[in-house]
Amino acid sequence: MTDYSQIIKSPLFQGIPEEECRMLFSKIHYQLRKFEKNELVVQGGEEVRNLLVVLSGSVRGEMIDYSGKTVKIEDIEAPRPLASAFLFGKENKFPVTVTANQKAELLAIPVAEFLKLLQLNTRLLRNYLNSISTRAQFLSQKLHFLSFKTIKEKVAHFLLQQAGEKFHSFELKNTQQQLAELFGVTRPSLARVLGEMQNDELIKIEKKTVTLLDKKGLNKLLLNG
Repeated sequence: MTDYSQIIKSPLFQGIPEEECRMLFSKIHYQLRKFEKNELVVQGGEEVRNLLVVLSGSVRGEMIDYSGKTVKIEDIEAPRPLASAFLFGKENKFPVTVTANQKAELLAIPVAEFLKLLQLNTRLLRNYLNSISTRAQFLSQKLHFLSFKTIKEKVAHFLLQQAGEKFHSFELKNTQQQLAELFGVTRPSLARVLGEMQNDELIKIEKKTVTLLDKKGLNKLLLNG
């Protein structure tokens, strides 16, 4: 059974009333697909034939680097879409392999059917354009982040970005394990660097609150990288 109350929570369908969403879906063909924990959802390099939206549970996107190591890119929680920026264009292939973190249900709308929806509803079209623009900005930031060579540079860049120009402290939403995966390092290596930065009085960490004690010093780490 299609849960339209969940679909309209997705960034793509936000702002569309549930009844209107129900009416739109009555005009197209779509599927609801269920996956078990650790089940493959899509293989990296596979052609994108459907818009996929996570309706329940979560999935993860991973890539394999040249050494054969699996690198986690991100978790995609319900109700976010997968690879929405790759629906159209010449190289419309999934950039990562997607696997279910737990039991998950995904909405699958064939590209041709999704195109019909975009033509039927301007709010959906606007949401979609905002989504792919935001995604492009995220990837641009990710590329910039990967340009840093050392763990300390990556951490300094992350902390400065989280605090912004006006603030010196912020609430850390990620666990150390999540940060280690984001930086592509081991958790002990990350913990060592955070300890060194605290000893150097660059930062102070109290529970989930991170305070930047020396922003100039953190910026200097980036300039010297």
